[in-house]
Parts: sequence; structure tokens; C-alpha cells
Amino acid sequence: MSEAPAVAKVSFGNIAFDCKEPVELARFYAGLLGGEVDADPEGDWVSLHWDGPDLAFQHAPDHRPPSWQDGELQAHIDFLVEDIQSAHARVVELGGRALDPTSDPKPGEERGFRVYADPAGHLFCLCRPSPDAWR
Repeated sequence: MSEAPAVAKVSFGNIAFDCKEPVELARFYAGLLGGEVDADPEGDWVSLHWDGPDLAFQHAPDHRPPSWQDGELQAHIDFLVEDIQSAHARVVELGGRALDPTSDPKPGEERGFRVYADPAGHLFCLCRPSPDAWR
């Protein structure tokens, strides 16, 4: 019986987003999450280093955002937030859009997540970190 081939160790690098304006999109997420924006000299690859996994933004001049309403989901990130009212306000202030629901959050919401789009149209959710949050 032969030995199984060695498997290379794989580690996590970052989450990368295609977009038309990488520096601007990195600034949106830095405004939401904190951290430091680091762009290559041409601005074609921009990284956000923060307390979570690095986010990267790659210039893609023909990028077309997915159509959430048509079921064209590609991928999304869930962010945990204790205070949904202030997180929602920050997303909108930075240029993001509330998609579901579109109304401002109210205290005591039963649903544990809300769907948003960043300025380039990528989807993300603000999620309740525990059943008692947002009440």
C-alpha cells in the first residue's frame, strides 16, 4: 500500500472584492470597520488591515454588481454588531444602502440580520451577535 501524498498547508489570506474604485471602496469599509488602508502605487490593489481578516479591493473596470433581487448572489460577509441603529446609520452615512429591510431599524427587532450593499454593490449583512442583542 502506498503512502498518501503530503497535503500542502493552506492558510487564509484575505477576502478580495472586484470593483471599479478600489481606494474608495476600501475607505468605505475602513469607515465602517476601522483599520488602515494600504494601496499599491497604481491603486489597482488596495488592502484594508483591521481586527478581522484582511479585505482586499481589486480594480475591475467592467465590474457589474450582482442583482440581489434577481437571485444573483455571489458571496457576502456577515458583520456582527451590538447596536444596529448606530451601525445602520454609519453604513448609510458612508454611502452604503439598506436592501432588506430598507427602513431604519427599530428597537426590539425580531429578525437577527439586515441586508446591505456597499457603494460598489457588494452585499453584506449586519447581524445580531446574540439572541439578546438589538432588544
